Amino acid sequence: MRYLAARAAILRAVRAFFVEQGYLEVETPVRLPAIIPERYIEPEESSGWFLQTSPELCMKRLLAAGHGKIFQICKCFRRSERGSLHLPEFTMLEWYRAGGDYRDLMAECAAMLCFVAAHLDFPLPPSTRLLVNERDWEHLTVARAFALHAPVSLEEALRRDIFDEILVQYIEPHLGREKPTFLHDYPAQLGALACLKKDDPSLAERFELYIHGIELANGFSELTDAVEQQQRFVKEQALIVLQGRHPGPMPEKFLADLPAIESAAGIALGVDRLVMLLCGATSIDEVVCFSPETL
Repeated sequence: MRYLAARAAILRAVRAFFVEQGYLEVETPVRLPAIIPERYIEPEESSGWFLQTSPELCMKRLLAAGHGKIFQICKCFRRSERGSLHLPEFTMLEWYRAGGDYRDLMAECAAMLCFVAAHLDFPLPPSTRLLVNERDWEHLTVARAFALHAPVSLEEALRRDIFDEILVQYIEPHLGREKPTFLHDYPAQLGALACLKKDDPSLAERFELYIHGIELANGFSELTDAVEQQQRFVKEQALIVLQGRHPGPMPEKFLADLPAIESAAGIALGVDRLVMLLCGATSIDEVVCFSPETL
């Protein structure tokens, strides 16, 4: 509980940025009948429904309803995630904007973090000097990151299904050391809910932000083709079944609303990790009121 006052100040600064930029703060349901099927994320069930792993589905339905700039700070839940950077219940900042793409979102993400760092009334650790100049942040493609740091090629990592293992073990520790790094242009098969690049459909318009080797945010140019999105969900559901888990129902109402979005970009950012960064904490337990073990 050491950093509670700092955490509150950070949340105030985040909200101030989005209000200043004309965003509307929203609250969507935490408990849902259907969620995004994701092979690497295991949800918590709640009386036959699911606790959200992210607010993405409902926020995109609000986009489809005509709310063009929205943000939310909310709780999310992911089973079996525990460590110095992970909690099974954690706080997510997520925002969406109609129009624009992932490059616009990278610029806005940098502006938001620089704004927050500049508007806090407590001493920041030396590591936050990285957040001074938003125009100087590094942009690195996934292919280039593999060429620089991985012991195998990107193609081999994908063929052997060891992409995440190589990313975590060999690449992530190098990212965001001298300046914040946007890792972007993921292979299409790792695009999740991102649209593919028009000039190279082998790549998805997806990025992740790293600071001091820690993944802080994950953003996309949003896929708005409901047919392609459903096909991706079906593939994920099949992989979840192979893991011995039940994937849950298809999020049909989300798919029905999706075509109403002409174009959009969206991003999720880990609030607890942001507080760690701005407070100089070394464990996520230091920046929350209670860890699971203290309950």
